[in-house]
Amino acid sequence: MPFPTVRVAATQAEPVWFDLQGAVDKTCKLIEEAASNKADLVGFPEVWIPGYPCWIWGRNVDFDLNVQYIKNSLRLYSPEMQRIQDCARENNIAVSLSFSENCNNSLYIAQALIGPDGEIKVHRRKMKGTHMERTVFGDGSSHALKSVEELPFARVGALSCWEHLQPLLKYNAITQNGDIHVAAWPPLSNNVVGDFGAYAMTAEGSQTLSRTYAMESGSFVLHCTQVITEKGIKAMNTGGQPIMSTPGGGHSVVFGPDGRVMTEAIPEDEEGIIYAELDMDERVRTKMFVDSTGHYSRPDVLWLGVSPEIPTVVRPQRAGNASEQVDW
Repeated sequence: MPFPTVRVAATQAEPVWFDLQGAVDKTCKLIEEAASNKADLVGFPEVWIPGYPCWIWGRNVDFDLNVQYIKNSLRLYSPEMQRIQDCARENNIAVSLSFSENCNNSLYIAQALIGPDGEIKVHRRKMKGTHMERTVFGDGSSHALKSVEELPFARVGALSCWEHLQPLLKYNAITQNGDIHVAAWPPLSNNVVGDFGAYAMTAEGSQTLSRTYAMESGSFVLHCTQVITEKGIKAMNTGGQPIMSTPGGGHSVVFGPDGRVMTEAIPEDEEGIIYAELDMDERVRTKMFVDSTGHYSRPDVLWLGVSPEIPTVVRPQRAGNASEQVDW
């Protein structure tokens, strides 16, 4: 059973753009700050390390920035990740970290749930990059399916950005019965340039998706967002493009399991950590009315199928089928 009350922290901060060591330093500083304020869990925005590649929405390819981005992305098994794990353990706090994962210099939008013991409980990759993200990141395959794990205080899960628009993926996550969900987002503002028409990529639209997830799942949702300043705009040369071209983008908030806002907003161009006290009995009261994978479901007429195996580029073939044999 989860604790009656859990204290959570949703970060709203600017990444240390394209600087892996600096990004790890800032990550540990925020973890320590959240722990000093008695938080049990701290959540970070999408690809917090080494920052969201904002330039992709203005130009498809930037060879210099792409190379720099790859070199400063985080490897899952690395001294840098170990530093973050050690920081979580030393401060006795759980961490939901989103990062650009470097796997043999291929990149994936990844999330790691680190327990207060410093162990990685969940490692997942975004199922599919959103539109221009596909110029930088690969698909996550069945890495995307494992979303939730039991921690000492609650079951905690996470999804990334527009994964909250994927009905089947969301339902798969909801079936894992998370108490607390971390929704990781890039810097998004309500101010767009020109006729850019994707409402779901505005601050208001993204909050709507996270809020909807809270109501559909009956879980608490930490909506975690990045901030971009003139420094970031200059570093990525994003001035004048439709989105991520003006200072701001921070709209972090915590939603209750019935969708209500539980926290006070801070200005979108300011960094900070938003805290909330979660009464776990609120989940019980909410699910008494609606449980989309329990009493309010109809598995006799509607059900979801999943493929849990993660395929590799080299696989053994069936013996006896000559057409499938490989002549080394």
